[in-house]
Amino acid sequence: MTARSDALFLPAGQPTEARPALRLPGDLAIWWFILAELLVFGVFFVAYAFARANNVELFNAEQAALDRDAGAINTALLLASSYLVVRAVQLAEAGRSRAAAPWILGAIACGLGFVAVKLWEYAIKLGEGVSLASSTFHMFYISLTFFHFMHVLLGLVILGALWVNARSGRYGPDNMNGIETGAAYWHMVDLVWLILFPLVYVMR
Repeated sequence: MTARSDALFLPAGQPTEARPALRLPGDLAIWWFILAELLVFGVFFVAYAFARANNVELFNAEQAALDRDAGAINTALLLASSYLVVRAVQLAEAGRSRAAAPWILGAIACGLGFVAVKLWEYAIKLGEGVSLASSTFHMFYISLTFFHFMHVLLGLVILGALWVNARSGRYGPDNMNGIETGAAYWHMVDLVWLILFPLVYVMR
């Protein structure tokens, strides 16, 4: 497309020089990793939906026994943590790396809250005799939520590294790759839970 044809799409009065190209935040490798992880989770979700369609009564009964309040609390915690990470990235981009550190620490606190709630939920279920072998639903419930749980733990390690670097003032307009890469991974963890929670805990 020529500069003349580009100008047709610019608002009146806007200069016709080339606009900066759009870019993915963070390292390209993290986006390949995110796509691969989403594909794995997608296969899990499709398998769950297929199994549920063939065992509707069993899935409904055992799904109703899950603690949806605990799931809702964890949803709120991950949403809050993602917001805090967004604010940290914005502050880093504004050249205020050290000011971003408390926001990252808040995201870590929310992530640790998620871990605590999930461990409490697992303890109750294990006490009730729930295991991978106890039913088809429990196999999917434990597999899906534990796989996600491990991603949360990895995300907390990443956030911890971001917090250390932010406190040291390492991020700024010219050095955003690290914090954007970590933020992208954490948002992926949040996104997967936003699908997993209604699918496993709520939908009938």
